[in-house]
Amino acid sequence: MNIICDKSKLLEGINIALKAISGKSTMAILECMVLEVKEQIIKLIANDLEIGIETVIEGEIKSEGSVAINAKVFYEIIRKLPSDEVKISVDENYVMNISGGKAKFNISAKSTEEFPFLPNIVKNDKIQISQFTLKEIIRQTVFSISDNENTKVMTGELFEIKGNQLKVVSLDGHRISIRKVELKENYEDVSVIIPGKTLTEISKILNGGIDDIVNIFFTDKHALFEFKNTIVLSRLIEGEYYKIEKMLSSDYETKLTVSKKEMLDCIDRTTLLIKESEKKPVIIDIKDSSMGFAMHSAIGSMDEEISATKEGKDILIGFNPRFLIDALRVIDDEEITIYMINPKAPCFIKDKEESYIYLILPVNFNV
Repeated sequence: MNIICDKSKLLEGINIALKAISGKSTMAILECMVLEVKEQIIKLIANDLEIGIETVIEGEIKSEGSVAINAKVFYEIIRKLPSDEVKISVDENYVMNISGGKAKFNISAKSTEEFPFLPNIVKNDKIQISQFTLKEIIRQTVFSISDNENTKVMTGELFEIKGNQLKVVSLDGHRISIRKVELKENYEDVSVIIPGKTLTEISKILNGGIDDIVNIFFTDKHALFEFKNTIVLSRLIEGEYYKIEKMLSSDYETKLTVSKKEMLDCIDRTTLLIKESEKKPVIIDIKDSSMGFAMHSAIGSMDEEISATKEGKDILIGFNPRFLIDALRVIDDEEITIYMINPKAPCFIKDKEESYIYLILPVNFNV
């Protein structure tokens, strides 16, 4: 193998593929990235057996071949080369020669025989969505997945398609996030659970362009995301997702309309009095045309009040402030509407069309 690449384009490709390199693998080959040059295409491939990535980069090809190289070592060498042009060659003993400017490296590489290449997926019935929309959906839901591997289903997000509507759901036992978007076409029904890790990494790769399209393909065990120069293949999480419809209620005793920014800033200020290890609730007191926030901790206390429009009953209720902040930060509306039933029932933050719904469970507190 012998190629010449632009350093910045090579680094961009390595950065994309690195997202499928496991930090805790017991298999040395999974710490490697494959550099494959064939059919006049330069490809970088990584696979941690849950998420696999292939990305194509530009460069001048002098001879073809493929080799597995420790991904992090490769990245650091390329990143610190002093010139904008990188020359890479591999000899018959799997020694990789990397040069840029006056710097030259010779490092040991491996055969690709043991590397788990991505399986070939039959691409039937693609779903099309803009990069902008997919990136936004992930941003607005992925924060409420669980990191508890004992409840595997909660570590992923439900992607459900019916007709031309895509619904994405995440939950962690304390809150639920739901986003609904209309697609440009009608599709056959789909209901799959995609790992949160996959979606987080995809979000980092997406450029967020409105006119840039992502093609998504589903099989019984995989989801394949295909965009410019890159494909991401993810295993699906097996199991049945929770029936969240039973948790969603249209009943309410208190309806509140408030400035999102004012509420977010106010709750953010209450967290100044909480140590990271503490679980102190923010106490919200809703009366007439005001919304009061109180925090009492070992550090001190804080009270603040903002204007709000209320329908229904007064209510005194407590929440984990972080859960409220997470939801408010991803809502783009200037004004939000909050629905509450009583101090022990979930609150709902949603718009009229229910394009987003955030359910948050309250917490007990002592006044």
